[in-house]
Amino acid sequence: MRFPVPSGIIGMVHLEALPGAPGCSLSIQEIERLAVLDAQTLEAGGVDAILVENFGDVPFQKTVDPITVAAMTRIICAIDENTTIPLGVNVLRNDPAAALAIAAATGASFIRVNVHVGAMVTDQGLIEGQAAETLRTRESLGSEVAILADVGVKHATPFDGAWTLEQEAKDAWHRGLADGLILSGAGTGAPTKIADIERLQSILPDTPILIGSGHRGEATSAHAAIVGTAFKSEGRIDLARVRTLCSRV
Repeated sequence: MRFPVPSGIIGMVHLEALPGAPGCSLSIQEIERLAVLDAQTLEAGGVDAILVENFGDVPFQKTVDPITVAAMTRIICAIDENTTIPLGVNVLRNDPAAALAIAAATGASFIRVNVHVGAMVTDQGLIEGQAAETLRTRESLGSEVAILADVGVKHATPFDGAWTLEQEAKDAWHRGLADGLILSGAGTGAPTKIADIERLQSILPDTPILIGSGHRGEATSAHAAIVGTAFKSEGRIDLARVRTLCSRV
């Protein structure tokens, strides 16, 4: 069974470094306040959904510590209490079990999984997809949280020398049973290639394809676009930028 995927513009809330992370310099109260402020600004600017991730927790762990799950759950609950649009969770670097747990506890409606099928070489080492475990965890929770899976994920190199974008997309959709696929550029803020979107749409016409990075409000046939960097000014979400980009879509 496939679950609904948000459409339109999905705004990013990049959390400051959370407790336990090397770069953590703020109290949990201040991290929460800034996250809620960014989320409210995104909603006021016209985004259709919000995706929250532990962006400040570099260097990232493959599987996060319990304190990260607890902190993200607290913050997403606060965002939910102060906004009215759908929320999503991405636990970096690749912890779908934690993301599903947070979503189940907070009522978030979707998660992002950076490596859902196959294997990628990253600065965290080799990351292997956990589609079987993720789908079974969702089933055991009785959850209807949508799984958005990256294909050709940024900041990574395929482990398989015979890898192709088309094959990963087919595997993520048909065998990994993802609810939507995310296609990004090479890194954070890097443009997603329109030709790649069209390639995936041609082979998987019924699959929601989302832009994962570099969107600046250009016309696109993608189901949705995840926007973070383009909304920021001096490290925070800028209302004027959000309104300008959303008005173009």
